[in-house]
Amino acid sequence: MADKTPKDSEAPFAARIDPTKEGLSKEQLHFIRQVELQQWQRRTQKLRTRNVVTGFAIGALVLGIYGYTFFSVSQERIMDEMDEEAKLRRTQGPKTGAN
Repeated sequence: MADKTPKDSEAPFAARIDPTKEGLSKEQLHFIRQVELQQWQRRTQKLRTRNVVTGFAIGALVLGIYGYTFFSVSQERIMDEMDEEAKLRRTQGPKTGAN
């Protein structure tokens, strides 16, 4: 990322450093941690937005399937036809103690 500074450059910024090998002061380490925290917060905000959009998409899909299932089941008349058939057979059949 910031490693594009040439080795012979006099630029005081944009040079990649290794904090474990170089002797940095507490203020410099604190500043590095602050910058890393800000970068982390930006990345997590993007991920959170993507996760929310994905969650809504999955939720909409699930609700769509659920709604379609209820709609298609309500259109079926199988149980109604079976009930009518049973009533018809009860009225036409011989009268016993069981009916």
